Amino acid sequence: MNQTGRCGPSGLLVAGTSSDAGKSVVVAGLCRAFVRRGLRVAPFKAQNMSNNSMVCLDGGEIGRAQWLQAVAARVEPTTAMNPVLLKPGTDRRSFIVVRGEPAGTLEAGQYAAGRGHLRDAAFAAYRELDESYDLVVCEGAGSPAEVNLRAGDYVNMGLAREFGLPVVVVGDIDRGGILAALYGTWALLDEEDRALLKSFVINKFRGDVAVLEPGLDTITERTGVPFHGVIPWLLDVWLDSEDTLEVGHWRASTALSATSRDRLKVAVVRLPRISNATDVDALAAEPGVDLLVTVDPAVAESADLLVLPGSRSTAGDLEWLRERGLADVVAARVAAGRPVLGVCGGYQMLGHEIDDDVEGRVGRVQGLGHLPVRVEFGEAKVLARPEGAWAGHVVDTAYEIHHGIASHVSSAADPVAAQPFLDGWQVGAVWGTMWHGALESDGFRRAWLAEVAAAAGSEWQPRDGAAGFAERREQMLDTLADALEQHVDLDALLALTRMGDPS
Repeated sequence: MNQTGRCGPSGLLVAGTSSDAGKSVVVAGLCRAFVRRGLRVAPFKAQNMSNNSMVCLDGGEIGRAQWLQAVAARVEPTTAMNPVLLKPGTDRRSFIVVRGEPAGTLEAGQYAAGRGHLRDAAFAAYRELDESYDLVVCEGAGSPAEVNLRAGDYVNMGLAREFGLPVVVVGDIDRGGILAALYGTWALLDEEDRALLKSFVINKFRGDVAVLEPGLDTITERTGVPFHGVIPWLLDVWLDSEDTLEVGHWRASTALSATSRDRLKVAVVRLPRISNATDVDALAAEPGVDLLVTVDPAVAESADLLVLPGSRSTAGDLEWLRERGLADVVAARVAAGRPVLGVCGGYQMLGHEIDDDVEGRVGRVQGLGHLPVRVEFGEAKVLARPEGAWAGHVVDTAYEIHHGIASHVSSAADPVAAQPFLDGWQVGAVWGTMWHGALESDGFRRAWLAEVAAAAGSEWQPRDGAAGFAERREQMLDTLADALEQHVDLDALLALTRMGDPS
């Protein structure tokens, strides 16, 4: 028995048949659905591998998905909700963040073993949440069927075994082969792990559920695991992405050719080591804005606005930008007075020089030379929640995560005088800032986009009465929770935990 006076597991674990099966979405939906029932709920992911992160008010860094899940649960995000964050720097090295602070690197050969200290930090964080909330809704990573990683696992079945958590396995039917994936997940688990697998849930179903049910019945007959829900395809539900900018609702709504002049065409360069890609979510959600993620120089050239987003390897991605011909596109746009925005790593690339013996360890390299800054990387990481304003519009949604420090350098060769822009600079139609998240401030975003549209010759204007970004996020979370209430047996899931135990 615990401090709530109830027996039974303190939470449940939402695992998946694969990465991107819908674990993050389901956890967010469960958090919102359960908090609407009056429960005190916290999200948890023992270890997240993502370059999309957020700074909590307590000053630490966590995965963006866990931050949004905390928003769904209507609680303040803390580092306990994602105690271990791995940020890929190369294909074989990740930077480690433990309880929000940098903690060295993890090489590829160390991934399956040698992570005992990370496990201990994760389990301690879970216990911290267990003591403060009625229910902890946990998200797994990848798949629990990755038996090659089982010995050192502490985010999937290792976590479930440690705390006796019932496991819900989510599968994405849109990928195909869902029945084999669910059965294969069950079959690959050993008996002790399998005993904790209590529920299957199907995600992204389109069609008549009656056609699917014979297959579900067969899987339950063979595994003994019931299905507790079939979630339909939810077009209006999006989530802060963990690993990529290729979000479905952007692809469905963004073609940059042959659009009318009252729309604004935005191209975002998909850098190889893109970081904090969620910066442009607010642009994608703005009425009349068409946004496309691209590596195509022709698309980057044709857009009204070109965005260089953040990067976990600024110098490396800058070299890639040059190799792909995209640096030439940027130069041509600047010369023609066509809008370009750089955020964090993208801002650093637009400067004159980068001196990096920390992140990429490449020494001094030349930037693109379009903004009057020099960037020097320091060992200490800057984690902050700044506030500011632009043209009288308050920006109170920003956050900083970076090693590179940008300092102003004057140049008599600059054809246009530089003007302050948030914490960075504007030269003509080129803007740069280290601040992530600034575009989520509605007044600032819309006023700035109106200036961009004018510079680009677009007739786009902000739409009167349009919902703000935070409001749209809240609507999305409620839509998601409504769908789970309708299509998932939430009472059955709660019954697996201490919240369903009447004693």
